Amino acid sequence: MPNPYARLMCRWEKHLASRDTDRVVRPFEWGLDWMGLEELDGEDPRGRVLELTRSWVADSDAFFSYERPRDYHLKGSHLTFTSPVATPYPENNVVHAEWLPAPRDRGRAVVVLPQWNAGPDGHIGVGKLLNRFGISALRMSLAYHDYRKPAETRRADYHVSSNIGRTIHAGRQSVIDARACLDWLEERGYERLGILGTSLGSCIAFITAAHDTRVRAGVFNHVSMYFGDVVWTGLSTQHVRQGFGDAITQDELRDYWAVISPASYLERLKGRDMESLLIWARHDTTFLPVYSKQLIERFRALGLRHRAVALPCGHYTTGQFPFNIIDGLTMCRFLAKWL
Repeated sequence: MPNPYARLMCRWEKHLASRDTDRVVRPFEWGLDWMGLEELDGEDPRGRVLELTRSWVADSDAFFSYERPRDYHLKGSHLTFTSPVATPYPENNVVHAEWLPAPRDRGRAVVVLPQWNAGPDGHIGVGKLLNRFGISALRMSLAYHDYRKPAETRRADYHVSSNIGRTIHAGRQSVIDARACLDWLEERGYERLGILGTSLGSCIAFITAAHDTRVRAGVFNHVSMYFGDVVWTGLSTQHVRQGFGDAITQDELRDYWAVISPASYLERLKGRDMESLLIWARHDTTFLPVYSKQLIERFRALGLRHRAVALPCGHYTTGQFPFNIIDGLTMCRFLAKWL
């Protein structure tokens, strides 16, 4: 039986989640075109999709490879460049990032990736807090978010949806765009580079760090082993779960989306001189604690350098006072120490 505090947190989480009234249940789609597969004339695509996604995991260096952008443009504090990954949506093909430099940063800079459906101002406060710790910040908009949102969408549905292939494509694009942000920082002379991501941004940040040895410290704010498990069981993605219906199972989704899951790349951190901060919430209704604990246990089993911190709140409530202060200071102090 949950204690009174746990019940309070649960009610608060549900209240905050219910404020979003524009969620759309979209029909299940394999999205074969997003994976470079042709329609299979009635053949069940399960085997082909699983074979392909497993091959991507096995050669993830190639999957997340790209050509560096050549059209970076900084106007005031706003950086834009063409995404190395093309999509049918012109808005989404331009990456937007906000540059928040700190005086006397000593060559320290962090790429900041906010949560799913964050607006243009999401995590700007985190960037400014990093500035107070002598760290510059480059806050990037994820694929299909804010400036990059196609006109027909009200939310960032094209990044996480019941379309298998498009969700994989969006995850790959956001990882590559984040690496391109690291390129820009490197070109400006920054050598002590870090990355910070929250929720969906945490997943993207982890995969970026796992494939880019320039990252010396990573903050992963809300963690889980598998992307599919979070979407299938989380409070904030129940409309996505409804879209799948009975077309696939949770186990199948976990396998299809393993290519955009931290679990697939943990061993890439073995032997790396990189520090990781793993933050989870004891009353999380979106990244269920059981999945966060799985990731932390795997970090320990592999002997990866890390610190794990449990917040006494839930997913949505992490953004509420006083938990947002605790969370923000924990992340900034960690990066100030290890960069």
